Amino acid sequence: MKNSVVISIVDDDDIYRYSVLRTLKEEKLTKKILVFSDGEEALDFMLDNIANSQKLPDVIFLDINMPIMDGFQFMEEYVKIKPKVGKKITVYMISSSVNPVDIERSKSISEISDYIIKPIETEKLVAIIKEVEAAS
Repeated sequence: MKNSVVISIVDDDDIYRYSVLRTLKEEKLTKKILVFSDGEEALDFMLDNIANSQKLPDVIFLDINMPIMDGFQFMEEYVKIKPKVGKKITVYMISSSVNPVDIERSKSISEISDYIIKPIETEKLVAIIKEVEAAS
């Protein structure tokens, strides 16, 4: 693996963030991980760095239920700025919600690649990163 993929975790759950960070580091999947506890933090970072695609993530693991700005609100704003983003960003909705309404809503947003129910398995995480690396 090239370890060149920039990964962003947008989730307010400390334990989940810790476990994903640990897995990413143990599997040596990347050297650059961006962590945000809500959608607004992530969106602000993207807006601040919109002209510098190297700082922007290649893949975003986005939770639905977060304070301040949830995953769906983030996606509404991301869709607006996407034309200005100078790189392809792959977004995965990662949630503990098994509510069919959330799943269908997620699938109706073309910018979301997939809906994954927490916890994300190591094998799935590795496969996603390899796929994003191969596409870049």
